[in-house]
Amino acid sequence: MTNADHRFAQHNQGQPQQDQRRPGHYRFGPVVTPGGVCFRLWAPSVDAVSLVLDGQAPRPMTRRPKGWFEVTAADARPGSRYRFRIGDLDVPDPASRYQPEGIQGPSEVVDHDAYRWQDAAWRGKPWHESVVYELHAGTFDAQGGFDGIAAHLDHLADLGVDTVQIMPVAETPGRWNWGYDGVLLYAVEERYGGPEALKRLVDACHARGMQVFLDVVYNHFGPEGNYLHVYAERFFTEKHHTPWGAAINFDDKGAGNVRRFFIENALYWLEQFHIDGLRFDAVHAFKDDTRPDIVIELGERIRAALPDRQVHLILENEQNRATVLGYGYGGPGPYDAQWNDDFHHAIRVSISDADHGYYRDYRDKPAERLGRMLAEGFAYQGETSANLGRSRGQSSGLLPPTSFVAFIQNHDQVGNHAFGWRLPKFAEASAIRAASAIMILSPQIPMLFMGEEWGTEQPFPFFCDFSGDLAEAIREGRAQEFAHFPEFQDAAARARIPDPLAEATFKSAVLDWTMPESGPGKAWLDHYRNLIALRRQYIVPLIAKPAPDSGTFRLLGGHAAAVRWPLAGGAKLQMVVNLSDQPAEAPPVMLGNTIYASQDRAETELPPWYVAVAIADGGSAA
Repeated sequence: MTNADHRFAQHNQGQPQQDQRRPGHYRFGPVVTPGGVCFRLWAPSVDAVSLVLDGQAPRPMTRRPKGWFEVTAADARPGSRYRFRIGDLDVPDPASRYQPEGIQGPSEVVDHDAYRWQDAAWRGKPWHESVVYELHAGTFDAQGGFDGIAAHLDHLADLGVDTVQIMPVAETPGRWNWGYDGVLLYAVEERYGGPEALKRLVDACHARGMQVFLDVVYNHFGPEGNYLHVYAERFFTEKHHTPWGAAINFDDKGAGNVRRFFIENALYWLEQFHIDGLRFDAVHAFKDDTRPDIVIELGERIRAALPDRQVHLILENEQNRATVLGYGYGGPGPYDAQWNDDFHHAIRVSISDADHGYYRDYRDKPAERLGRMLAEGFAYQGETSANLGRSRGQSSGLLPPTSFVAFIQNHDQVGNHAFGWRLPKFAEASAIRAASAIMILSPQIPMLFMGEEWGTEQPFPFFCDFSGDLAEAIREGRAQEFAHFPEFQDAAARARIPDPLAEATFKSAVLDWTMPESGPGKAWLDHYRNLIALRRQYIVPLIAKPAPDSGTFRLLGGHAAAVRWPLAGGAKLQMVVNLSDQPAEAPPVMLGNTIYASQDRAETELPPWYVAVAIADGGSAA
């Protein structure tokens, strides 16, 4: 038994008896049984809870040990709607499977066994083959939702994408939201089509050989519609504080059931919806002093529960915690990879004039940061970050390059801009072409952000939909967030920032699918399609098994570098980059066969915005 197994077993003491018909380890949420539906609620802060089923009179629930309440309703069935009554307050199930009337409405019982899956032979795909495409379900297509995504799967397949990563789809307040304000984390957004539509999308992706990843948020709950503090005060702890207030309780009294809530949630998406991978949002915001911490326990429990599937676990982690990465490819941890912010930041400062906030950490030595990031994964491996005022990161040189997800755009890096501007607003086309070639032809795992493949300049601004005082607080907070930027020093400039609650702001982010058919759109599509095809043909076969050594790099002036990686079978991959509008010196030797060059060059000089990639097999001279 691992440490995580022992911890989980301890936390299980005093829990309601598990229904053996259910997959996984679910304690939270309703259970459909032959005798009706069993409803459960963990409410350690109150003495009594009643079930309000289909608008009928309240039914008292039986109190169980450790703060649990339970009742089986023989007249309940899939489609029944219910709430829990606590005092004079009716609340939805925190583990509701569906909220057809939104976060304030009743929860609905879902029978997951009723859906007839078409993907019986699907077991997933190897991680190293992945080309990831991040999208937002509400703005990817004007239709919105999962059916809107499905309408464009052939476009993605033709592009060469094999992994669709969807921003969070758990129930959030209002009519539109990025998804990171989720409050009912098991309930699939009714705006997007609900649980059955998500299953249809997963089936459609698997039929095309495409994986589906889901973004999940376990570091906080949204500011509206969360009632956990009313009946489960132990869900939060004053022991730690976060930007959202009291921390989620991962290490204080009652933490066992809190940890279980999130572990079950991860398994729920993977088991009930056949999701192939999860991206865990901002795990650096988890506050947990126990060992193993919740990051490790999450990963270990998922791996133990699903040994026969290729499931991929991805982190967003500002801490650059290398010891939890590299699963299945020679690394020490239970997670496949981390979003590599260092990749984005090093590229961004090289191709634009970005110099504020975290970009300051890369402006001093752009080529060195770039070279180290490409060769070893993280640019910061314990060095002091001027932006954070403390050390950041762990040594990553022994991790395989597949432990890092590379991107030049994503929802954060676009949406964090005041106007949600895309990369073409900051860099010229030749620089973006070079950056995209580095992203796709490096041995790290590439990720595109929706519309990037046709060079869209449509913004992706921050948007949400709240009301009352909360709405005004968000408007004011958004304006103040940029008040320290030179271009937003005066109130008039800040007033031009899009209102995050306006429908027009949301609609501005909806992709225009006529653009890929335009001349510039087609040219960009050809560029990305060709790069992905080269990756599939030459790079993917060489990164299936990790090499025992990390890559190395050599500087070629202020903005140029040559990087080499040892790959499978003694092969070597070399990338030469000049991310500058000025010529740079050329390396004295290029390996083997050149598979890509952005443009012709002189023997001793690299032209501006130049990228070349060469491969030498195991028998070639280095």
